[in-house]
Amino acid sequence: MARQRRAVMGRSVRALCATAALLAFSGCTPLYRDHGYVPSDDDLAEIVVGVDTRDTVADSVGTPSSSGVLRDTGYYYVSQRMRTYTYHEPEIVDRQIVAISFDRNGVVSNVERFALEDGNVVALSRRVTDSNVQGLGFLSQLFGNVGRFEIGENL
Repeated sequence: MARQRRAVMGRSVRALCATAALLAFSGCTPLYRDHGYVPSDDDLAEIVVGVDTRDTVADSVGTPSSSGVLRDTGYYYVSQRMRTYTYHEPEIVDRQIVAISFDRNGVVSNVERFALEDGNVVALSRRVTDSNVQGLGFLSQLFGNVGRFEIGENL
């Protein structure tokens, strides 16, 4: 009877160790998340520079995730793949940006593809306003204009 208990206990301990090892190794598996949409090269090949317009581009490759900030001069399709590994900060392992530029009349003037390896920084959204008082302390800002007044300016 004692022999059977030891055998059952041994199997239980081995199963428990195998489960613990499996859980430990699965925690070390990187997780990947995909965000955004970028048209394939085949889809982009259908766009004819100088012929297609904003509407035909949207119909053939889909609505862009972002568009040009100034005067709607382009469509920007963005996708990225992020890897999360254990306790480390998430890392971007792949980024694709397709920029389709339009002229004043809304006709396609250029189609470009950028990748993470290209090193091109494309700021799609910027929410930072730089001030011109960087490097100046509070008192320097407060008393900076003392003595700089001219009588001719106030008249």
